[in-house]
Amino acid sequence: MTEDMQLEDSTALPSTRRSVPIALIRAREKVMVPIREMLANSGITEQQWRILRVLEENGPLDASTLAERACLLLPSQTRIVQSLLEKGLVTRQADKKDRRKQTVAITGEGRHFIESKLKDAQLIAKRIEEVIGKEKLRQLLDILEEFQKL
Repeated sequence: MTEDMQLEDSTALPSTRRSVPIALIRAREKVMVPIREMLANSGITEQQWRILRVLEENGPLDASTLAERACLLLPSQTRIVQSLLEKGLVTRQADKKDRRKQTVAITGEGRHFIESKLKDAQLIAKRIEEVIGKEKLRQLLDILEEFQKL
């Protein structure tokens, strides 16, 4: 049975080559390889990088919002933030309005780290755009945003 026939046959699963979850995982791994290489000798993980980027972009955030925007589970985010605190890349303090909440912010050292990787990150983004094309990349990002509605 061809892949197209499998897609039309509602009783069969799509082939793994045409499965959305598997295709997204394959694409993620292709995109992450150069990012992992960029971070390889820095002592910063890709999850820590995401947290720093989200804080740099959004400013101080409460833990739940930070976890959501960095695509992390809250317990994982808490552990990762603790590691970033120990490295001096973020601060954490009790929220002024609700003392039960914690607000996390990037430090100057955290910003400096992002700046030190900025050129490499820009080259990675440029390479993705060159391979896919500006319009297809815009469409892909729009489609991926739609997946948030699932």
